Amino acid sequence: MQTIIETVQPYVNTIVTAAAGVLTAFVLGGLNKLKNKVNVWLEARTTAAQREVIHKVAGEAFALAQTAFKEAGGERKLQEALQYASLTLSSQGIVVSQVELKSAIEKAYLEYKAKTKAVLATEAQPNEEAAQVAAKEAVSDLAVKINDFLAQATAEVAPSALVQPEPEHIPVPTEATQAPATTE
Repeated sequence: MQTIIETVQPYVNTIVTAAAGVLTAFVLGGLNKLKNKVNVWLEARTTAAQREVIHKVAGEAFALAQTAFKEAGGERKLQEALQYASLTLSSQGIVVSQVELKSAIEKAYLEYKAKTKAVLATEAQPNEEAAQVAAKEAVSDLAVKINDFLAQATAEVAPSALVQPEPEHIPVPTEATQAPATTE
C-alpha cells in the first residue's frame, strides 16, 4: 500500500497544483471583469459637469502651485497642487482618485506650457521682422553711399579726362630776317 501512495503522490500533487492554477485564473478573470464594471459604474457617476469642475480646480491648483511656490521644485509644486485640488473637490462633494487628479493637474501644466511657447513664438516673430526690416534699410543705405561714392569718383575723373592740354606756344621771332635771294 505504501508503494502505491508513493507512486501516485507526484501525480496527485501535479493535479492539485494545476487545479489551483486554473481556479486562480478564473478568480483573477472575474476580478478583472468586476474592476471593469466598477470603472464603468464610476464613470457613469462622474458627470460631465463634475469633470469640468475637476479640470477647473486642477487648473487653479496648478496656478496656485506655480505662483505660491516659485522657488520649490516640480515635485513639491505637484504635491501642493494635489493637496489643494483634493481639499477643494472634497469640500464640493466630488470624490476623485489621486491618479485622476494628478492627470488633470498634469494636463493643466501641459496646456500652460503650450500657451507659453505660443506666446514666445509670437513675440519672437516681430523681432525677426524688425531685424529683417533693419537689415534691408542698412543694405539700402549702403547702396546709396556706394552710389554717392561712385558718382563722386566719376565726377573727379571725367573733367580731367575731358580737358585738352594747352597747345605748346612756339615763339615767333619778332625781328625780320632776310633770306638770301637766289637768282636763277
